[in-house]
Amino acid sequence: MDYHTFVDQVGQRTDTPTAQAVELTRAVLETLAERLTGGEVLDLAVQLPAQLQVVLKPGPENEAAQPLAAAEFVTRVAARAHVDEATAHGAVRAVFSTLRAAISGGEFDDVAVQLPRDYRELVEPALAPGSALRRP
Repeated sequence: MDYHTFVDQVGQRTDTPTAQAVELTRAVLETLAERLTGGEVLDLAVQLPAQLQVVLKPGPENEAAQPLAAAEFVTRVAARAHVDEATAHGAVRAVFSTLRAAISGGEFDDVAVQLPRDYRELVEPALAPGSALRRP
């Protein structure tokens, strides 16, 4: 999936204009990079378009996954994107659903396995049959 399609799908899923979809996508991916191990961040990045790879910045300071509860994850996304938590919650779900369509199933499973149970409500919509966005 190319960058524009990724952002377009996030925008459609969140019912936001492109500029806001870009910000929401960036905020979710930056926060996800903090929650995953450095190796998993690299594995995820190589399956994404170059414009999204630069958002996922593994480094020595974030080699270990930060223990973020789902609520804190959403709060960080809200702060980064300058939106309320309800908008951030929807954005997290939208980006996970778009990631599921953009990367291999095995890689998505590898990402999901690193997330604790309280993320289930955020990730499950991406796993549901028919979660792929249909083009009109």
